[in-house]
Amino acid sequence: MMMHVILTSKLLTMKDSDINIVLAGNPNSGKTTLFNSLTGLKQKVGNYPGITVEKKTAKIVVNDFRSKLIDLPGIYSLYSKSIDEKVAQNVICNSYDSDYADVIVVIADASNLRRSIFLLTQIIDLKIPVVLALNMIDVASKKGVVINIDQLSSEMGIKVVAINARKARGLSKLKKAIIETNENASNETPTILDVNDVFGKIIKVINSIRNINNDYASFLSLCGYDMGNSIKQKVEISILSKNNEIIVERLQAKETVRRYKVIDKIISICVRNIEPKGKYKITKIIDDILIHPFFGYVIFLAILFLMFQAVFLWSKYPMDLIEGFFMNLSIWVAEILPSGVLNDLLVNGILAGIGGILVFIPQIALLFAFIAFLEDTGYMARVSFLTDKLLKGVGLNGRAIIPLLSGVGCAIPAIMSARTISSWKERIITIMVTPLMSCAARLPVYSVIINLIIPENVIFGFIELQGLVLMSFYLLGFISAMLIAFILKFIINTSKKSFFIMEMPSYKIPDWKTVIYTIIEKVKIFFFDAGKIIVAISVILWLLSSYGPGNNFQEIENRWVDKENAGKYIAAEKLEYSYAGIIGKTIEPVIKPLGFDWKIGISLITSIAAREAFVGTMSTIYSVGDDSVKTLENRMKSEINQETGKAFYTTAVGISLMLFYAFAMQCMSTIAIVYRETNSIKWPVIQFLYLTFLAYLSSFLAYQILS
Repeated sequence: MMMHVILTSKLLTMKDSDINIVLAGNPNSGKTTLFNSLTGLKQKVGNYPGITVEKKTAKIVVNDFRSKLIDLPGIYSLYSKSIDEKVAQNVICNSYDSDYADVIVVIADASNLRRSIFLLTQIIDLKIPVVLALNMIDVASKKGVVINIDQLSSEMGIKVVAINARKARGLSKLKKAIIETNENASNETPTILDVNDVFGKIIKVINSIRNINNDYASFLSLCGYDMGNSIKQKVEISILSKNNEIIVERLQAKETVRRYKVIDKIISICVRNIEPKGKYKITKIIDDILIHPFFGYVIFLAILFLMFQAVFLWSKYPMDLIEGFFMNLSIWVAEILPSGVLNDLLVNGILAGIGGILVFIPQIALLFAFIAFLEDTGYMARVSFLTDKLLKGVGLNGRAIIPLLSGVGCAIPAIMSARTISSWKERIITIMVTPLMSCAARLPVYSVIINLIIPENVIFGFIELQGLVLMSFYLLGFISAMLIAFILKFIINTSKKSFFIMEMPSYKIPDWKTVIYTIIEKVKIFFFDAGKIIVAISVILWLLSSYGPGNNFQEIENRWVDKENAGKYIAAEKLEYSYAGIIGKTIEPVIKPLGFDWKIGISLITSIAAREAFVGTMSTIYSVGDDSVKTLENRMKSEINQETGKAFYTTAVGISLMLFYAFAMQCMSTIAIVYRETNSIKWPVIQFLYLTFLAYLSSFLAYQILS
């Protein structure tokens, strides 16, 4: 049976699909891995709940059937609470949704079948055609879980297929089962739990209101879920609920207890447990160490320490190569092009800006490599469990660690992943503090300043002082996030409590293709998204720095005419009296108490678009009017404080600048995503104001104390 992904060009001419195939299942069950295997798409896969926060779709052909494959966020049941669970629940339950399933494939972790098939039995009772895909059944067998697939299929009344999504095994049988289930959709389907036996006549009344004979769909309607009912039907069901004094939580609890009784009976018939084999015997021993209330944190900090040491140590050589390449390229371009505006724009505008950011790609790649590795091994789930108790103390729970740790990469997807948090209060607090986590865009800023003010001293063995300073700023972000979350816990009020429940995934050898692909994708996003902004800013800055109002430039040249070594002084004065210089001088009185001059002021303004624009801006500013080819760090090192006559970038200035960038909300995209996720202008405004205040206050105190 042939299956292939239709190319984009064909998608444009394709009519609506013949069938919608929906992938559903618990978090970490292998849905996204199966989605990738079936489509060939390289969607990111993680080993903790919440990595898929929106439904993903792809057009495919299964045999002769044009199909739309939909990968839903992970859910444990149809009782949706968080935003991503509601996305999945709506697709499964609402027959008017464009992605409503013709066939649902429920992916279950074969080693934890009891929990996995709770959702499956709910879907069966909705009378939706469904196939059960038992994922990693070979792994389950090694863990001592033996499943009689034929018996399970008979008991459930559906097709059951054993697969290994990671290794793309059993997919042909799964495709066949999907087609056969779709073709037999009109046949009578089984009922796992008859809700009429539990809740009596009220279900039949709702059936009559809905004009549909679907008992479980009517039960979910009674619970308040969108089952595609009209407004009139919803009103009638709501009145019926009030008249019968229905308490939804009690309904769901009663149904859950009864459903698990049926599930346990099926499990007892179809599943038997034997002695685990091989490595799975030591999994518990490893977990006892990694999630230990003391040693767990020690190990986590040690991993972070090694990660930031590597970011500095391992990236030096490739960074030097990139830096050397752009120096030689700038020299070559400057020599082959005639002197003039175009030469100056290319060398001191565009190349200076791009080279200033491209040199940090090795560090960005290493950072994402470590994160991807930790995700793929299953360690990140342990970190969520480990930090749950800590986060509860500040008004959050273990699910918040996912956005917080993701914020080390980028705040935008991190804030989006907060959708997995069911509590409104905890979700808002998480969104409000996530930008405090030092993202990859801050790394170039930290790197430049650390190289300027921190010597390359090896403290012990391979331990470098620069790596320790870098790690301290990342820890500062996490500690600050915890403190602000603790304060917000008392400001934002809600009576709703939340609970953190998760399954520990098995340890896995990382899929290196996934890790490498993740690195490539993240670097591409960082370079191209930031690159567009930086090139635009570099060109604008070059224009603002190369021209000024009136006859200022001519007067400067006349004043220095016939004087020895006048070139560099003319360039410095022109920059100061250019449009860019005027803008910088305007805000200089406000930022001078922080130790910043007008040049840094310009960078603060441009980096509101994107934090990483700081480096590109400084590269452009320090290049304008300078015919020599030097690295940015050398130019900044040679900068002189006009008041003291000494080096401008002292330890006090450097620490002040890094603290400002550690706290400041300098990213328009983050502000936009906070507005979108909260659906209110209030929260991004509050966030911008409090982070700006923190940035200014911390920089002010640091500079005043250290200078």
